[in-house]
Amino acid sequence: MDADWCIFNPPSSAAEVLAGSPRVIVAGSTEELLALSCGGNGNSLYEVAYEVPGKGRVVEAVVARVRNGISVNYTEPYMRRRDPDCLVVGDELPTDKERFRDRFGIDFSAVRQEAFEWLKSQELAIFGFQAGRPGVGLDTLVIAPANAGFFALGLAYLQGILPLEQIRAGFNPKAVIYTAPVFRHTHFNGKQVVVHNRLPECYEMFSFNLYPGPSAKKGVYGMLIDLGERENWVTAHCSTVQVVTPYDNVVTIMHEGASGGGKSEMLEQAHREPDGRLRLGENIITGEVRHLVIPRTCDLYPVTDDMALCHPSIQNGNGKLSVIDAEDAWFVRVNHITSYGTDPYLEKLTAQPSEPLLFLNIDAVPNGRALIWEHTMDAPGKPCPNPRVVMPRRCVPDVIDEPVAVDIGAAAALRSFEMQKRFASPLWSGQPLAHCIVGASNTIITVVRNG
Repeated sequence: MDADWCIFNPPSSAAEVLAGSPRVIVAGSTEELLALSCGGNGNSLYEVAYEVPGKGRVVEAVVARVRNGISVNYTEPYMRRRDPDCLVVGDELPTDKERFRDRFGIDFSAVRQEAFEWLKSQELAIFGFQAGRPGVGLDTLVIAPANAGFFALGLAYLQGILPLEQIRAGFNPKAVIYTAPVFRHTHFNGKQVVVHNRLPECYEMFSFNLYPGPSAKKGVYGMLIDLGERENWVTAHCSTVQVVTPYDNVVTIMHEGASGGGKSEMLEQAHREPDGRLRLGENIITGEVRHLVIPRTCDLYPVTDDMALCHPSIQNGNGKLSVIDAEDAWFVRVNHITSYGTDPYLEKLTAQPSEPLLFLNIDAVPNGRALIWEHTMDAPGKPCPNPRVVMPRRCVPDVIDEPVAVDIGAAAALRSFEMQKRFASPLWSGQPLAHCIVGASNTIITVVRNG
């Protein structure tokens, strides 16, 4: 909808950008951003493209409206995953990350002003959210080109979006996310770059590409880390699950680890063979496969998938760390779902969701159904290794929305991983640590995911 952007109380630099834009689309719901993702007007297929000096029209992504949401495919395989070197720091505050001027040889202030001038020439979409949790995080403003509606949608799913009534009631942004994808071509030789610029009164983040991982995910995480550093609390990079055994024992497990380390898988039931057994691994020399038989496993109640707030306000003084989810949606990787029936639970959640989802790097046609085992091909016979689906928490059954106290932390999970390595000889090839199954004695048995 078109509305007065002044209700967002933007910082002066953001206000100047918005005032210079030919049109500002104000969003207060994901439904509005869903419509914007395909360019509006009931489109079912839409190209996100920009005019690049010296190159002409460059298509960044193709967006398809599908029966279960929005499917986005980037035209370049490079853009289908996060570049691990994309983050740079534009300010002079203490950091252990590379600075913009050290990598590019110029001060960021000049590029910042150029980005503002480019944004002024574009129709823009804006919305507000609170990074973290209500009453704990940062009021944050998002300013993106209107034709990049899918990017705004992903951010709104992951971090939330405030209704305009709530904005009018009082919104004081201390962080702004600017999106200027054309700069990937004009300034950064086609590379993904995300700049964090910590100003005295505002945390600015500039996303110079349209892949949400470095900005909508890791970028907002950086904002929370900065806020916690100043206020003496942390946001943990972890998944958390409450486990209820068949004997009604309850234990809460938190697994910290790097991306790709099995955090999301801890929230899922272990994959089974057609006969119900759990596959532990395969001997890479003899081909022998080992299995584990567990007739009944535990009930899993997901708490966090990737980011957990450990704020002082939720601690209860019982000697255990209490955590709550810092996100509104989960950025689920599905590269291990290679055929129908691999994970019926996740396949059903994504094929027939309770509300539209956002799919990335999934091969889907307009008005069809996005299926998470249909991965986009980077090259003939080479599927993209990073297919994703953005899954709102409210679409996940049995999810816990309240703070939980952690019984077993990352150190225990790491010890169980060491047990796994001792249990399986070097000749046995299994999958990464994926699931903790807790029995009546609260003993952790580490098993591995089949596939």
